[in-house]
Amino acid sequence: MAAVGEGTPSSRGPRRDPPRRPPRDGYGVYVYPNSFFRYEGEWKGGRKHGHGKLLFKDGSYYEGAFVDGEIMGEGRRHWAWSGDTFSGQFVLGEPQGYGVMEYKAGGCYEGEVSHGMREGHGFLVDRDGQVYQGSFHDNKRHGPGQMLFKNGDKYDGDWVRDQRQGHGVLRCADGSTYEGQWHSDVFSGLGSMAHCSGVTYYGLWINGHPAEQATRIAVLGPEVMEVAQGSPFSVNVQLLQDHGEIAKSESGRVLQISAGVRYVQLSAYSEVSFFKVDRDNQETLIQTPFGFECIPYPVSSPAAGVPGPRAAKRGTEADVPLPRRDLELDLDALCGQEGTPSGLLAGGHTPHCPGACRRVDQGCAEFTDVLLGPPPPGYHPFLFLDSLHKKAGSRSRGGLHPGGTPPTAQEPPGGSRPEGSATEEQPAAAYPGEYVLMIHDVTTPPFLGRTLPPAFKHLRVVAKRADRPPHVLEEGPEASSGWQAHGCTPEPPAPR
Repeated sequence: MAAVGEGTPSSRGPRRDPPRRPPRDGYGVYVYPNSFFRYEGEWKGGRKHGHGKLLFKDGSYYEGAFVDGEIMGEGRRHWAWSGDTFSGQFVLGEPQGYGVMEYKAGGCYEGEVSHGMREGHGFLVDRDGQVYQGSFHDNKRHGPGQMLFKNGDKYDGDWVRDQRQGHGVLRCADGSTYEGQWHSDVFSGLGSMAHCSGVTYYGLWINGHPAEQATRIAVLGPEVMEVAQGSPFSVNVQLLQDHGEIAKSESGRVLQISAGVRYVQLSAYSEVSFFKVDRDNQETLIQTPFGFECIPYPVSSPAAGVPGPRAAKRGTEADVPLPRRDLELDLDALCGQEGTPSGLLAGGHTPHCPGACRRVDQGCAEFTDVLLGPPPPGYHPFLFLDSLHKKAGSRSRGGLHPGGTPPTAQEPPGGSRPEGSATEEQPAAAYPGEYVLMIHDVTTPPFLGRTLPPAFKHLRVVAKRADRPPHVLEEGPEASSGWQAHGCTPEPPAPR
């Protein structure tokens, strides 16, 4: 009698199927015991061999060639954790050789790879659309390469671990070009820049900035320049560095000259007390570093290559002796002559470009044939009382006007005249008195985003004297050292 329960189902454990083995040859599907891998494709001798697809439990996969159970040859690999996909050559399961990597974050790479990293020559487009073509090492741009940035700039040169370093050329979208040394992705070392504004700089760069860049403008000459009334003169300008040296590495910056007349004059230097300005010509007062305010005043300087009054008067006219005249200011000689066009300045000089500009050459610039014209329309001069008395006495002696008939004074607008003052007819040149020359940096666009602060020069217009040439500045002790001849000697510091 058989034992109780022998052979009954309740006495046996759960039935288990023997483990499934991979297919030997041909096409088959196999799920690995850990359930993480699933392969479907070709088999040979119990190994994956041929074309197949290996799926991972996290969603990653490889589809392509297998050799003796290994991922080997052409294929496509997708990583679920990053979203990236590589199509190309594989060796022992890793991208190796040549292929295309598509990045989930944007962009792609096509070129040589080693152990799954960019290595060798390739073409990279990042997620911002920037394009690099050149050498790679350890997944970074390294060696010679070219890059087109999203702002339109183009770089062609050396790279070290994803940074521009060595020698390279940067062509900016605005037309500027830099060629020279780089370090840590910025200009560093010897290099030259041709800026879109026309400024050029050749010299040393430190951390992306010119080491010898101009920081201020200096007007050469004595502390107070004196010029003869109605005579053209020259203004020499330098661009200086922080430590006072001339910025010879820089050229092409555009400087503009303008002028102002002292708003309230001193009787020691002028017979004009002040200018009454029409309401339609009201100007903002300009603060100067000389302790007084001024209002804008017309100044002209012909463009380079255009002959000015100084050149026109050279020759036989330069040898004609000046007529003798009293040292007393001859206001009548300044009045406009009948039949003379009102726009024609003294000496037959017509302003070519008011507020004329010059380009700097190796840190220096010169404005030639600068001329202060007559007061503009709307500027009505009021004379000091003592000047009126002197003039009246001169007229009574008949020394100024044949026949003793003085010119008619112009009344200010409204027909009224302030007590103790009077107006004069418009002269053919600037009245004697105190003026200010201003040199502005008008480079457009500003060189490297920086505009130099304006420079000022105190100018004194004096009546012509018979004992000096008409176009010579009355030079001070500083001028006698030869600043005008050389034009590149730093300006002496102004007294504090």
